[in-house]
Amino acid sequence: MALPAMASAQSASVDVARDTVRLTVDDAVAIALRQSDELGVASALVDVADAQYGVARANALPQLRVSSSYLHVYESARGQAVGAVFNQPNTYTANANLSQTLFQGGRLLAAARAGNVLREAARFDEREQRANVTLIVQRSYLQALFVDRIAVLQQQNLALATSRVTQVEQFERAGQAARYDVLRARVERANIEPLTISAQSDRELALLDLKRVLNLPVSQPVELVSRIDPAFAAALLASIDDTITVAQRASIRSAELNLAARQLGVRVARADDFTTLTAFFQSGYQAFPPPGQGFPTTRGSLSPDNCAPNAPATQRCQNGGFFSDRQAGLNFSVPVFDGFRVRSNVDLARAQARLAELQLQQQREAVSLDAARARAELRRSRAVFAARQQNAAEADEAFRLATLRYARGLSTQLEVSDAQLALLTAQSTEARATYDLVLASADLARALGRPIPLPSAASAPSAPQ
Repeated sequence: MALPAMASAQSASVDVARDTVRLTVDDAVAIALRQSDELGVASALVDVADAQYGVARANALPQLRVSSSYLHVYESARGQAVGAVFNQPNTYTANANLSQTLFQGGRLLAAARAGNVLREAARFDEREQRANVTLIVQRSYLQALFVDRIAVLQQQNLALATSRVTQVEQFERAGQAARYDVLRARVERANIEPLTISAQSDRELALLDLKRVLNLPVSQPVELVSRIDPAFAAALLASIDDTITVAQRASIRSAELNLAARQLGVRVARADDFTTLTAFFQSGYQAFPPPGQGFPTTRGSLSPDNCAPNAPATQRCQNGGFFSDRQAGLNFSVPVFDGFRVRSNVDLARAQARLAELQLQQQREAVSLDAARARAELRRSRAVFAARQQNAAEADEAFRLATLRYARGLSTQLEVSDAQLALLTAQSTEARATYDLVLASADLARALGRPIPLPSAASAPSAPQ
């Protein structure tokens, strides 16, 4: 989608100077829902189902058709054999035909109900696809946030290592550190630098993947506005209720409706064995103007004045105008033998109903497994998150104490390096646990057919990527 259309999202804004798109999770989901090919297919299938329901319903409604015709006869066999009264060269006809099928073995009602059921099933399929797209976008967005957090931590780690090299070099010049300590500090910094570069590359790749999901240009600058912190994860965890069954999952409802439609299809197929009764009423006008009169413009009448001068006085002739023509009736159609076509259609409809029933069972099993997997992942994420809540703060305090002890000569450089590595590990695992908990909550909500929770935008924006 073009950039102006993307910028019209509810919370998105565009930095005109640098053409940067600022995205919250809500904005990213809105863009993906507008541009997703999968969701577009689902929406098109809803339109198809609506049209099919309209066709099925139309067959049960009265049918009114208006027709007109013009016929010119060059030679009439009836006129030559019976009499000139039937030898009319020009015939104009205008008719309105009203018909209503009264009974067709239940086909019309069953077909209309089946069309309505399939229309509802298509809407549930669209809802399921919408949830899947939302989850995919949120996963890509949170992955980009996570690798951005790791890149920031690696940069901070590199800055600490650089600062420690400077400090150790000062200690060496003051005679308080050996050459070995300087070399060790430089080697540690050199080992950290590739990790920082790799983290920057991972951040760029994650942003490229997010742009791919949103169909954004690769060169489009993007700024991620939403932020995930432990406080939000804890509040989200408190609001989760994983005791809800999966009966409201859209995919299961769609499969149930498809089964109901297939069962109605059996009734539609069996309806061909029954009598069809149709009532009709036709009203129109016909005109038989004599040669040379042209298109008639008057109402038809019979009068001696319309006859030729030599005609008998008792003869009455038509004036070439339009005469009314009305008729009504009932049509009966009784099937006698159709080459076993009806029986084959019924067998086909029953097989399709059986297939739909098996697909419903498979869908229920798949959704149950999906919900069980999501619950297990949520329990794991919850346990890891609870274990990591205090770990990062304690690791930060330990690193500060180790740095202070080293500055006062009470500990070695090795202790500071170990504390710094422990701090980086704790902060990384805390970030991973936070994002995993949010994703596990979203996955469980999708598995249970509930609305997927989305984090709100933070007040402080990040740097453009």
